[in-house]
Amino acid sequence: MNNPTYNTFQKARFLTSASRLQQCPPDEGAEIAFAGRSNAGKSSAINTITRQKKLARTSKQPGRTQLLNFFAVSAEQYRLVDLPGYGYARVPLQTKKKWQTLIDDYLRNRSSLVGLFLIMDIRHPLAEFDQMMLDWVSQCRIPTHILLTKADKLKFGPAKSTLLKVRRALGGCDSTSVQLFSSTTGMGVDEACAVLASWLEI
Repeated sequence: MNNPTYNTFQKARFLTSASRLQQCPPDEGAEIAFAGRSNAGKSSAINTITRQKKLARTSKQPGRTQLLNFFAVSAEQYRLVDLPGYGYARVPLQTKKKWQTLIDDYLRNRSSLVGLFLIMDIRHPLAEFDQMMLDWVSQCRIPTHILLTKADKLKFGPAKSTLLKVRRALGGCDSTSVQLFSSTTGMGVDEACAVLASWLEI
């Protein structure tokens, strides 16, 4: 993991948090958002990619990420964004609706957003909320890369089968790609970093 691209993301640092679009950093440069169902491993994926254990806050309790959290990569014009998790988080319905409005506003109106990493637990891919997010990004025409996280929880055969199943479900969409990923073993980290670097033009 001494790949120069990988090392670039080690320099990532927390920039700011926002509860609404107006609080986000200046809408310039390029940023990539990380979205996913609560507890799918979104924050862990960010930490693994940046080789920082505590950059994005993780928790076994779903719904820990409640704001748009921005991280600068090497320079402030290149950013990673941790979005609130969606799905079964044990929070009031009003709070969930607020998160959905925040995510929708961000995806539709953030001009510096160049791509989205959609995080899915490989054991439960393409759930209702994943489909909702895919519809969102399709409407907004945002390039999307899917990380099938926790791939170490399955043997190689079932993991590969799930990967192919998700690819088939995407119907050959040119703007959406998918890969296996594990924060525990480091599987797929170089591939994920290469996509990030390409989209950010680092």
